This record gives sequence, structure tokens and C-alpha cells, in this order.
Amino acid sequence: MVDREQELEALNLISMQMILHAGDARNDVMEALKCCEEEEYDRAEKLLEKANKDIVASHKLQTETVQKEARGEESIFSLLFAHAQDTLMTVKSEYELAKRLIRVFRRLDEKIDGKRGQS
Repeated sequence: MVDREQELEALNLISMQMILHAGDARNDVMEALKCCEEEEYDRAEKLLEKANKDIVASHKLQTETVQKEARGEESIFSLLFAHAQDTLMTVKSEYELAKRLIRVFRRLDEKIDGKRGQS
């Protein structure tokens, strides 16, 4: 049986990995929005793809951890893990909003450019 201290140390490591992936994703999402401001939509979408990979990696760590409890394994509470989950879910929301905003602004710019071409 794994010692409780070792279990907490392992959970803390998973939590930090989740936070790092989520933080990298947040940086890419924010950079994508800056690209949107500059009408660099292709680059923005590439950054969102990169961000999504980090979100998926973080979510996988979370899912593996939660599934242990679902299988009946006793789990321990970790404020750091709770923070990691909160960070991940916040970044996921930011990602979804950025994805839609970039799509909307690209369409608006295409419509505006189309109208300029008709003049």
C-alpha cells in the first residue's frame, strides 16, 4: 500500500503538470486573440490548435485521477488539485470563447473586404 505522503506527492505532481499545461494553453489563447486584433487569423487558429493540445493533456491527467476514485480507490483531498481543475476549466472556457470570437471577426472582415471589392 502506498504511503499517504507519497500519494499526496504524486497528486501534487499531477496537479502541477495540469497547471503547467493549462497555463501554456492560456498563453496561446491570449496570443491568438492578439493575432485576431491584427487580423492574423491563420496564425490565431494555429495557436488555438496548440492551446487545445495542452488543454487535452491537462484534461487527460484530470480524468485519470478522477477515474481512480470512480473505480473505488480511496482519494485524498488536495487544494492544489482543486486549483488545477479550476484553472483547467477556466482556460477551457477562455479557449471556447476565443475560438468563436476569432471565427466571428474573420467573417466580419471577409464581409467588409467583399463590400470594398464591390465598390
